[in-house]
Amino acid sequence: SPSASRRHRQTEAFLAFLIVRSKMLPVQPSKLESLDDLLAQAEHYANYSMRNMGRLPPTLFLIGPDGPLMFMPESLEDGAAKDDFATNARLMCIAHAATAVVMALEAWAKFAKPDEKFDETESPSEAFDRREFVILMGESHGGQKQKFLPIIRSGNGDFFGFNESEVPMMDEMKGRFAQL
Repeated sequence: SPSASRRHRQTEAFLAFLIVRSKMLPVQPSKLESLDDLLAQAEHYANYSMRNMGRLPPTLFLIGPDGPLMFMPESLEDGAAKDDFATNARLMCIAHAATAVVMALEAWAKFAKPDEKFDETESPSEAFDRREFVILMGESHGGQKQKFLPIIRSGNGDFFGFNESEVPMMDEMKGRFAQL
C-alpha cells in the first residue's frame, strides 16, 4: 500500500540518520556555536564530499542543546522521497531544538540577465545557460544566510574545486528545503 511504502521510506530515512549520527563525531564541538560556524562546517564537508565521492548528497547540519548533528537521506529517487526528506529534516530540527541549521545540496541554477525579466517557464535543470552549484542554506533565530559555491569540473567531468561566488546574498529562499 502507498502508506506502508511511505512509512517504510521514513523508517529507512530515520535508520540512515541513526547510522550517520552514530558515526558523526564533531571535530571541534565547542567551535560549532553559531550559524556562521555551521556554514563553515557545511562548506568543509561539501568540499570533502565532492572531492571524495564526486557529489554531495543533500545533508542537514544542525546545532541543538546536545551539540551538532548531521542528517542525510539514504536516497532521493523521486519527488516524494525529496518531500519526505524535507519533512524529516523539519522534524529533526524540532526534535533536537535546533538553534541553527544548514541544508547543503547540489543544484542547477539559472539567473535573470541584467535588465531582463526572469523566465520562470524553464526549469533550471533544462536551461541552456544553467550553472551548477553547491548551495548552503542557513537559518537561525537571527535570520537567514546562503552561500552559493560554483562547481568547477575538469574536462572529464570530475570535480575540480569551487569558484568564488558572484551570487549576491538573497533576501529569501523558497523551495522544499527552505524555511526549515
